[in-house]
Amino acid sequence: VQLQASGGGLVQTGDSLRLSCAASGGPFGSYALGWFRQAPGKEREFAAAINWSGSFKSYANSVKGRFTISRDDAKKTVYSQMNSLKPEDAAVYYCAADTYGVDPTGDDRDYDYWGQGTQVTVSS
Repeated sequence: VQLQASGGGLVQTGDSLRLSCAASGGPFGSYALGWFRQAPGKEREFAAAINWSGSFKSYANSVKGRFTISRDDAKKTVYSQMNSLKPEDAAVYYCAADTYGVDPTGDDRDYDYWGQGTQVTVSS
């Protein structure tokens, strides 16, 4: 399974971005999918996740109410709609796939496949 993240860029505080992560190979529809992020000098942290059916989503408290994760299995793509962006949201964003798709876990150790990351920069 290969994951390709895109959609990052430079925005201003309060702006929106939509990240995409396209998958190739594997039974995409059975995977839970997640977005994680890593800012310079910090550990990678969980942002959002969605289970295999899209019926359950989980979010980090820091993004709840501003970020929305969704999936389109026909396109083998997971999205992260990010609104009201803040400077503290600046990071490299990674998508990941968990072959145990039932629970949208926030633990990066549960994920089996990772994309290469896309940079999000938020200016104040």
